[in-house]
Amino acid sequence: MDSRTHSISILGLGYVGSVMAACFAQKGNKVIGVDVNPSKVELLNSGRSPIIEAEMDGFVASAHQARLLRATTDVATALSETEVSFVCVGTPSLRNGKLDLSHIESVSREIGEALKRKSAYHCVVMRSTILPGTTESVVIPRIEEASGKRAGKDFAVVYNPEFMREGSAVSDFFHPPYTVLGADRPDDLVFLRELYSWAPGKVHETSIRVAEMVKYASNAFHAVKVSFANELGTLAKRLGVDAQAMTEIFTSDTRLNISPVYLGPGFAFGGSCLPKDVRAIGYRAKELDLHLPLLESVLPSNEEHIDRAIEMVLRTGKKKVGLLGLSFKSGTDDLRESPQVQLVKHLLGEGLTIRIWDPSVSLARLGGANRQYIEEVIPHIGSLLSTELAEVLETSELVVIGTRAATRDAIERHLRRGQTVIDLVNLEKPGRPQGSAAYEGICW
Repeated sequence: MDSRTHSISILGLGYVGSVMAACFAQKGNKVIGVDVNPSKVELLNSGRSPIIEAEMDGFVASAHQARLLRATTDVATALSETEVSFVCVGTPSLRNGKLDLSHIESVSREIGEALKRKSAYHCVVMRSTILPGTTESVVIPRIEEASGKRAGKDFAVVYNPEFMREGSAVSDFFHPPYTVLGADRPDDLVFLRELYSWAPGKVHETSIRVAEMVKYASNAFHAVKVSFANELGTLAKRLGVDAQAMTEIFTSDTRLNISPVYLGPGFAFGGSCLPKDVRAIGYRAKELDLHLPLLESVLPSNEEHIDRAIEMVLRTGKKKVGLLGLSFKSGTDDLRESPQVQLVKHLLGEGLTIRIWDPSVSLARLGGANRQYIEEVIPHIGSLLSTELAEVLETSELVVIGTRAATRDAIERHLRRGQTVIDLVNLEKPGRPQGSAAYEGICW
């Protein structure tokens, strides 16, 4: 049992709420579960788990015997006897895909009504999966309206996403990959810091919106991974390839394949490998009459990202553009299918004036397929290139950063008020221009 325990209410005894109630009680906290379904309340109050999940029967029984876990249908009773409440109600999909927030709105109003009659400070922890901005635009206003009190003054509302899988939820609760605590005021996290003082892995304290988005990023990536594995497995099988052996080798690479690499927002991919290889997979799949929607969408998604950059540039209304970086990756002179080349080609077609600086690109050194490609796409590329960073920056109204080759100091030295900087490579915050020019990232 932890030395510092809390009194906790869990609003919603579905899968997540039931597991949390049992696990927090296992840690020595006094827990009150709340649900509109009297059958779930009766099960918990008789020491039985309302869900089927490994270890839950024993946990609920032991917590019940120790008088650490009980349940009620009354939100007001639960809040009056606890310090912190976790909201775990469902957020199902409507037919059009929109989230059904009716349970969130209802429980928020009930929390507000309960807080109206409570003088002690209370912490409300959103655990339900809700889109970024929902806590601020739906939950807090409903609680404030019903309670007549103010968030941050009379009560706290924070967000704490869960990462539990059915079938291993108890293990996932006690061994999370990380713990995310979202609050707009650090002081609002006092209860959660103590509640999770036992948790292994890194604890991330961030804003409510970031915490809400992390949950969606995780679930979307899991869905992409499942679809990716299934489509590759399908193609491998039709090609007579041992999919299990292929997967074992592929996932053994934790430096590139299973890692943070390529998972940071930035510009589109290019070069002589990725575009052609994705194309080849798609073409071969069509020859085999296989429909692989995820892989088929990769190149259109990449092209859409280039279009976003084009639109950002055109939206500024500026006509003189300085582009830093032309090759598809810093430190190389490979221009084949470089998204920056596609960007230049389109902007020239729109009548913009372009000056380009890339220390790795020299027409005199380009040869073979690389030179042939650039001469076919932008025949007069030589007239656009400059070896002087200062000249490109000082003659431009808009600076587009497509390489990490230039330092912040070198860039800032030549920027002036009224210029705009668009960052395509997601420079680290300390490396971003901080001067008089307006800064904007393509997707951050």
